[in-house]
Amino acid sequence: MRFALVDANNFYVSCERLFAPQLEGRPVVILSNNDGCAVSRSAEAKALKIGMGTPYFQWQKLAKQQGVVVLSSNYALYGELSARMMRLLGRLSAAQEIYSIDESFLHIPLSGKEALRWGSAVRHRVRKELGLPVCVGMGPSKTLAKLCNHWAKKGRVAEGVCDWDSIPDNQRVQWLQDTPIDAVWGIGRKLGESLRRQNIQQIVDFLRADPVAIRQRYGIVLARTQQELQGISCLQLEQIPQKRQHIQCSRSFGQAVENLTDLEESLSVHTQRCAAKLRQNGQKAQGVQIQIRSSPHRGRYYSGVAFRPLANPSNHYQDLWQAVKAALAEAYRPGVRYIKSGILLSALQDV
Repeated sequence: MRFALVDANNFYVSCERLFAPQLEGRPVVILSNNDGCAVSRSAEAKALKIGMGTPYFQWQKLAKQQGVVVLSSNYALYGELSARMMRLLGRLSAAQEIYSIDESFLHIPLSGKEALRWGSAVRHRVRKELGLPVCVGMGPSKTLAKLCNHWAKKGRVAEGVCDWDSIPDNQRVQWLQDTPIDAVWGIGRKLGESLRRQNIQQIVDFLRADPVAIRQRYGIVLARTQQELQGISCLQLEQIPQKRQHIQCSRSFGQAVENLTDLEESLSVHTQRCAAKLRQNGQKAQGVQIQIRSSPHRGRYYSGVAFRPLANPSNHYQDLWQAVKAALAEAYRPGVRYIKSGILLSALQDV
């Protein structure tokens, strides 16, 4: 089984452009809660060097000079469009793992030209049915799929679709030499700085590094990342720390379940865990997305995804649970044998 990562381009900006086509081609920035920092930027805004997470007051003068359109976040809109995109992607793949509000890992049994055709078809469907631009990266491991998605977004391939197995060997080596180590999934700024002190500057340096030394100095997670980049699939999605903007809880059932009560019980447990995580992190959530799915290997596959915004940001179980129940009522289909349930809290803010 091979993996694909489908990631929406500048997701919040793309959502806004759906309802305001006049924003196409213009620099657009979406601000965080209370209009504090940049949380999504169009390509035109990135070209103006407006940094992700940069406080608005630091570039407010630039925005006025360059005609940047500055918008407040609309998390109810983003959550609803995310749920629609995830439902669509779930129908286009053998299995699905939702990673964040705008990213989804998919399992695909294709390679070579077939994979490229499939990736192009996915981009076309999402654009046609939802109006959202996405890029698709594919490879024999999740880390390589994520890397190929990065290359697709950087414009290294045509049509926003990049498949590891379809890249010519000489070009693949060149890109690995050109791409900095902190572009790898799971390697952040601090870890990247530490690796650079070990003369590991580019991805190709990381691949050539002694695996024993990597494991001894940095631990098993980074050692697995090195193996993933070598095409050895060994890293499960749950082993990657969730993005700080999201909290996710999910679990497979010991036996398939069909009735609504069983799903409510499992989602209630997830809600309690997520509420505890929110309080532990000193955060509140503004939106709840749920997923319930059947087995991709038995009968017709079904993935139910639904989103509900919270009237007020909260980290209390009861508030989250009301949103979860409303989302479940939308996603549930009778007669389906469900094997997994999960929830994703989005648009987190500090208390």
